[in-house]
Amino acid sequence: MAKLIKVGIVGLDTSHSIEFTRIMQAPDCPREDKVRGMRVVACTRFETPFQDAAGLDQRQEQMEEWGVRVTESVKETVEGVDAIMIEINDPAPHLKYFKQVAALGKPVFIDKPLAGTVRDGRAILRLAKEHKTRVMSGSSLRFCRELLDGLKQVGDPDWVNVHGMLGTAPTGDSLVWYGVHAFEMLERAMGPGARRVTAHETGSGVVSVVEYDGGRQGVVETQRRNYAYGGRLQVGGTAVPFLNTRGPYPPQVAAMRRFFAGGEPEGTLENAFEVLAMMVAARKSIETGRPAPVPKGIA
Repeated sequence: MAKLIKVGIVGLDTSHSIEFTRIMQAPDCPREDKVRGMRVVACTRFETPFQDAAGLDQRQEQMEEWGVRVTESVKETVEGVDAIMIEINDPAPHLKYFKQVAALGKPVFIDKPLAGTVRDGRAILRLAKEHKTRVMSGSSLRFCRELLDGLKQVGDPDWVNVHGMLGTAPTGDSLVWYGVHAFEMLERAMGPGARRVTAHETGSGVVSVVEYDGGRQGVVETQRRNYAYGGRLQVGGTAVPFLNTRGPYPPQVAAMRRFFAGGEPEGTLENAFEVLAMMVAARKSIETGRPAPVPKGIA
């Protein structure tokens, strides 16, 4: 029998802390969604602009009902666990908390987006490299089953249109905070290598045109008040539309399980950094009215 992977979660200000735990160990989780062999044993709570004490109290009650010990200490949370998940809705403190766990020799999942700024994203890359920390990062939309089915049909697309929600962040850049889902689908479809972004913002959202070498192109529509995620994959005369209708959380948690057990990450730090860099370039383009280069990571 495979060893049970004990997980410590840092952060309780995002619904993902609840939803991922539900998939691992809630008694009422549907059989088809359940990911076995992994269990959350501890979680760190702290307030952020995205969640106040009352909201944290409600989430703590639910986590404790599922057998999770909730603390206010990262050190207590990660002691004795096999893997760590950084689940903080606010991307600004991701670097701060990754610094506290990077040298522990345990695999780490960093939820989307990787960081709030390119500078912090690069610092996370450097820390992971310095400590040889195994890290997986990304949005659940990277695991959109309809997107992956479409890619099986077209192979490597040369033109991709994607659309998704643009929420309003209580602090920081809303495009970086919630545009990540749509940009993640683009990066998953096109792979790395984005060169520059031209973006335009209206009252309805942001449209970003992402250029790649060889005339390949992606268009990302991040829309306010529209929760549909989908798009179109195109190569030559073949175009395959897709729309997310099946929850991407279970396949994402299953991918974490494989990663924590020693497998390759299905969403590398380099993937996550490029998603962040594209969004930062889009914001730069909006501010300047000109195409903006996509920042690069570290060598």
